[in-house]
Amino acid sequence: MARMHSGKRGRSRSTRPLSKKPPPWCKMTSDEVEALVVKYAKEGNHPGIIGTILRDQHAVPLVKQITGKSVTQILRDNKLAGEVPEDLSNLVDTAARMNRHLTRFKSDRMSVHRLQLVESKIHRLSKYYKRKGVLPQEWKPRYTGAA
Repeated sequence: MARMHSGKRGRSRSTRPLSKKPPPWCKMTSDEVEALVVKYAKEGNHPGIIGTILRDQHAVPLVKQITGKSVTQILRDNKLAGEVPEDLSNLVDTAARMNRHLTRFKSDRMSVHRLQLVESKIHRLSKYYKRKGVLPQEWKPRYTGAA
């Protein structure tokens, strides 16, 4: 499948294991993993960062295999999840950085075009989350509009 805003092919990546059971070498229990997820969330880490920390420092391959719930579901259960999903907030931050860049460099036409592409991604993703009920219908991204 092709990338969204370029003429290139997709990104290669490894595939997830087919088994829903945790690997036999992983000795952590469900409660220990959930406690670590809550601990790292209280330190201010996002779900993607929490998964990376658990993988690299605690040898937890997939949180869902061990606990039966994703990192985001665990955070929702403990009322620590953010109001905006992580992928959407990353795109909004990118658009805000691009807007700051365009206030300094007004004639950067390539950045204007890239900002339009990022804004279209934000629009599509927010439309999806509104349809799924994750975001309220009146939600709007908090950054200054297109240049």
